[in-house]
Amino acid sequence: MLRLVRSRIRTAAFALSAVAALAFGGTAATGAAAAPAPAPAKQGPTSVAYVEVNNNSMLNVGKYTLANGGGNVFDVAVVFAANINYDTGTKAAYLHFNENVQRVLDNAATEIRPLQRKGIKVVLSVLGNHQGAGFANFPSQQAASAFAKKLSDAVAKYGLDGIDFDDEYAEYGNNGTGQPNDSSFVHLVTALRANMPDKIISLYNIGPAASRLSYGGVDVSSKFDYAWNPYYGTWQVPRVALPKSKLSPAAVEIGRTSQTAAADLARRTVSEGYGVYLTYNLDGANRSADVSAFTRELYGSNAVYTP
Repeated sequence: MLRLVRSRIRTAAFALSAVAALAFGGTAATGAAAAPAPAPAKQGPTSVAYVEVNNNSMLNVGKYTLANGGGNVFDVAVVFAANINYDTGTKAAYLHFNENVQRVLDNAATEIRPLQRKGIKVVLSVLGNHQGAGFANFPSQQAASAFAKKLSDAVAKYGLDGIDFDDEYAEYGNNGTGQPNDSSFVHLVTALRANMPDKIISLYNIGPAASRLSYGGVDVSSKFDYAWNPYYGTWQVPRVALPKSKLSPAAVEIGRTSQTAAADLARRTVSEGYGVYLTYNLDGANRSADVSAFTRELYGSNAVYTP
């Protein structure tokens, strides 16, 4: 059965965890990202892998190469996930890292830099946390800009390659927070792009924020590097004004989306000229058969797993 909604493991939302108080730093600042070594040339769409770091290692993303040519299977690795939380005292949103996300960031030298040295970009996903704070209900441009600064500071501090927005589980209205408004996400994305003009900003195309990309004559669609379908095992073109090269209508959950479906979605990605292929929940098992199902269609090559 095709999976129409993702069943993300959300212990991140409730685990006892460390708050990302950027003003005070983490356990240790890790500095700028290492310059990537040139990866072997690969022709075809950009492949993206979300990793649930509560359960799996980011390093799994770097264990897959193409049998023909040796290029990386995955081009973008997404750390899933930091949270947008709400401080009821200050009545402001803040950036929160659970203990597993914090561990990855604090150990960037061993968890992130090895991927970057292979030429794989590492992006931090930010997700709602049932507290009423979300990307779509900042009460003012100033509040949206303040949160954008927290995001860009985290990217700089931990040497990351960008930010991914996932507007799920916010539960707008909790803790007396406002409902989604039309200006909030536009102000947030505009400020974040100004803060980090050369970094990745991606959109998991779901939730109130994803349907509020234009306000006051400003459309932020072009400020995203990528946008993708959020429903695994399906084909759905994101309604974001980006070229096909930056869109992923295909979405698969590795190990749950059938190999036949993954191959069909990859074949359609190529035949219809789209430039991105999204995968979710890459774990530590040898998934070369599942991965090869789509790499054969995307790149004309099987995938090789190297532990």
